Amino acid sequence: MTDRTDSEGAPVGTRAELVRAINAGAEAGRRGDPVTVCPFPAGDLRRSAWVRGYARARPLPDEADD
Repeated sequence: MTDRTDSEGAPVGTRAELVRAINAGAEAGRRGDPVTVCPFPAGDLRRSAWVRGYARARPLPDEADD
């Protein structure tokens, strides 16, 4: 299989890779890890997926425990 890139040359992950990135981001969010632990570089579609999963798992400020 060849590596695919988007129009700007950034790597494009397969659907399975994107799902794994979402799940990994959600797990990091539930653990309370800082968003800076994302393992994917800027411009990588998997980074966007990871951040999306992270954001879904993190509580909003008004939902946080006091």
